[in-house]
Amino acid sequence: MTGERVERRLAAILAADVVGYSRLVSADEADALTRLGALRRTIIEPNIASHSGRLFKIMGDGFLAEFASAVQAVSCALAIQTETEAATSNFDDAQKMRLRIGIHVGDVMVEGEDLLGDGINIAARLESIAAAGGISISRAVHDQVRDRIKITFDDKGEVVLKNIARPVQVFAVSGAKSTVPVNATPSALALPDKPSIAVLPFQNMSGDPEQEYFADGMVEDIITGLSRSKSLFVIARNSTFTYKGKAVDIKQVGRELGVRYVLEGSVRKSGNKVRITGQLIEASTSAHLWADRFDGVLEDVFDLQDRVTTSVIAAILPQVERAEIDRAQRKPTESLQAYDYYLRALAASYRYSREANLEVMELSRAANRLDPDFALSYALAAFSLSSRKAFGWSTDMTGEIVEARQLSAKAAELDRDDARVLALAGYPLAYVAGEVERGALLVRQAVQIDPNLGLARMWMGWINVYLGEHEAAIEQLEIAQRLNPLDPRRYVTRTAMAYAHFFVGRHEEASKVAAAVIRQQPNYLAGQRIMMACHAAMGRLDEARASCAAVMQIDPSQRVSGDKAWGPFQRPEDMKKLKEAFLIAGMPE
Repeated sequence: MTGERVERRLAAILAADVVGYSRLVSADEADALTRLGALRRTIIEPNIASHSGRLFKIMGDGFLAEFASAVQAVSCALAIQTETEAATSNFDDAQKMRLRIGIHVGDVMVEGEDLLGDGINIAARLESIAAAGGISISRAVHDQVRDRIKITFDDKGEVVLKNIARPVQVFAVSGAKSTVPVNATPSALALPDKPSIAVLPFQNMSGDPEQEYFADGMVEDIITGLSRSKSLFVIARNSTFTYKGKAVDIKQVGRELGVRYVLEGSVRKSGNKVRITGQLIEASTSAHLWADRFDGVLEDVFDLQDRVTTSVIAAILPQVERAEIDRAQRKPTESLQAYDYYLRALAASYRYSREANLEVMELSRAANRLDPDFALSYALAAFSLSSRKAFGWSTDMTGEIVEARQLSAKAAELDRDDARVLALAGYPLAYVAGEVERGALLVRQAVQIDPNLGLARMWMGWINVYLGEHEAAIEQLEIAQRLNPLDPRRYVTRTAMAYAHFFVGRHEEASKVAAAVIRQQPNYLAGQRIMMACHAAMGRLDEARASCAAVMQIDPSQRVSGDKAWGPFQRPEDMKKLKEAFLIAGMPE
């Protein structure tokens, strides 16, 4: 590979071998070979395939497999061990063919069909210390599966593994009671403990691509209405919109998002008339539980949304409190033109460019000129200032601080019952204006009003980081990721996660998360800064300087002395740790 760029990726690696295979061969070579072949054909290979893994190396009685997630790898390992034990239940202990399995999530190098690097080596060493029929995992794996698969872990502490530079915290999986069925499709998420639903993007049937924003805004409002019910678990808009424009398999959607129900539909807008169709589907069976069509005129568009939302709630949860439904029926504005401007601004907010950011502000202002009491539009405008700061697009930081404070205050003053308003207004109050406690108060209220609002959980996580409440931040961010598992903006959540791990000293974990951020969004300043800090803290000076160069290329004005621009971190020790790391990396003072 000399002279070529080395391809790297983050992967979950499963390493396994047969315990005492040499002894079995010595006792009866033909029988051992036959049984090993059957084990691979009937248990190992089918389970790797069914969990979306890839068997990339076989070494005698051992093998290595790659998975996209730790959940898939551990679920596969549990299935293999359970089925292997069942298949050998009639054998004496001395004749049983048992496996040891080790799993690690780490950076690997790609060489053709093979994978190389420490990620592989650590998995292999974890396998070597696993018990017969057991599974050993690293902390990186444990942290990703502990709340997703109901199994028991035995913390073995930090273990020195052969030829591995640093000790690895090891956990033994001691209770194989997985909430993911043995034969489940690999990427399946466990269902929440209450009715769960995903609302897919509605198809725009208007024949006019310019009307996409209208259909998308309709779905956003239906998601908001449904999420107001604390009896439902509602997947966030960013995850469901990853399916936009695609032919979908409802069963697959249910597995990937971890929901019991899927709502799909269409919007046809022609002149002053609107038709909304919707159908509710049980994901596991593809059975249609409810379908309806709603016709109206633009003047009644909010009533149409109310009728769709109420019908869906009634179809999947008849006992939902009427008060929750009533709260979902509150109109955001009386002005249809203002609402139209808001929907256009919302669509622009999902395009991450300087030009789109300016468009959000212009359209929000247009909406508020028509309706000075439209709280959600003020909140979206305030939030656009957060994006401007995060991506280094600010041109007048002093003026933007004042504007963020005014817009956030105005939005919260007008509507303290809409979780979206409070979340979108609270975060810029903390991040841009530096009023962290006031921002935290608004975002906490948003979480209380709508526990299913993924963006409220995400911004609460960030504010917890600013406050120095790092374990609480991780908890909120994990909830945000579960509510929004396919979020195109997940790099924002991951960056907060990286900061939280960094500040508590988990530098390796923080660097892995930061690396994923940069792969997704290399121009995100906060991601590059925490990557630089991680490299510096671990003594990786060349990588730290490279990250520093990337930061300075994005925003040449970055300085160690300009620490207030990084974020409103409240703990002096957190700021000190960042400053020291940035100086080591070579950021100008």
